Amino acid sequence: MSSPAPHVVPLRYTPSVEVIEDDEAETIDELIATMTKIQQKTYEDGGHAIRSVHAKSYGLIEARLTIPQDLPPDLAQGIFAKPGTYPVVMRYSAIPGDLLDDNVSTPRGLSIKIIGVEGPRLPGSEGATTQDFVMVNGPAFGAPNAKKFLGTLKQLAATTDKAPGLKKALSTTLQAVEKVVEAFGGESATLKMLGGHPKTHVLGETYYTQAPVLYGDCIAKLCVAPTSAPLTALTDAKVDLDGKPNGLRGAVVDFFAVNGGEWEIRVQLCTDLEKMPVEDASVAWPEDESPYLTVGRIVADPQTAWTHGRSKVVDDGFSFSPWHGIASHRPLGSVMRARKRSYEMSARFRAEHNQVDVVEPDKEAVLP
Repeated sequence: MSSPAPHVVPLRYTPSVEVIEDDEAETIDELIATMTKIQQKTYEDGGHAIRSVHAKSYGLIEARLTIPQDLPPDLAQGIFAKPGTYPVVMRYSAIPGDLLDDNVSTPRGLSIKIIGVEGPRLPGSEGATTQDFVMVNGPAFGAPNAKKFLGTLKQLAATTDKAPGLKKALSTTLQAVEKVVEAFGGESATLKMLGGHPKTHVLGETYYTQAPVLYGDCIAKLCVAPTSAPLTALTDAKVDLDGKPNGLRGAVVDFFAVNGGEWEIRVQLCTDLEKMPVEDASVAWPEDESPYLTVGRIVADPQTAWTHGRSKVVDDGFSFSPWHGIASHRPLGSVMRARKRSYEMSARFRAEHNQVDVVEPDKEAVLP
């Protein structure tokens, strides 16, 4: 189990690290309107309400998180303050708000829901016993704040469910351009967001919260990294998607039909607000200043990783939000603040239009 390097001296949270913009409430209202527009369009076209972002699931996994006994004080905070084992649901997903052919290759998401967590709750999640972490396969968010993200989301909303064949062709072109950019040592979050992400296996990726959260009295980002050999062998592994609109989902199902998996959940503590800003989520915190340190292990057994029955339970009946959790892990920064109301709206839209209850499980979620 990792221990903090001698030079890592985490900063303690004070309210001054967060700066709310004067028009932030108006920005969030526009975000909600844009996300609603996406959901209304996909509902009109498909007759079923889906998420405004992260709509398509690739894998729905039952697992368990084990927190060890020997964590040092700076890491033994929040849900990691004491040893224990918790049931977990993991949802691998595509970023867009429409159900695209997997050949339109975009960044991937991983949401984890930890069940049976005790402690004072965040506003809006009172009465629940879950802790969610919402992650994407990159260490930094594609926009610095909610206002900049609104501009990107409006562009995506304008393309929702339009010309799927054209999207596939554009995605192929953007993937080729991204290869050139990366060959010269660069990387474009915009190209990947629009469909230029390499066609690699979703299970080989490391996933990051990208934006910070409270970590007890500290400030941190978290990640989930694959560690078992069958999973790490999939890092950067290409997936044949030719003629397979759900090829990535199929690859996840095929893997878990014969394999289990192990991951580490890791924490990066903020040590310098200049290099590790709270309000600019587009900055990747330097790992040479503060490395990611292991605080728990997630283990999943072989299982049927996606079925329509599991999708009904998780895709329709669950909501994943960084605001589902305990006060010791309150989300921080503009992007995180915007997620509270917008994710609540998205879940409410699905519940009302599908006439289902969106619930928080209070015990081990046995998926069909």
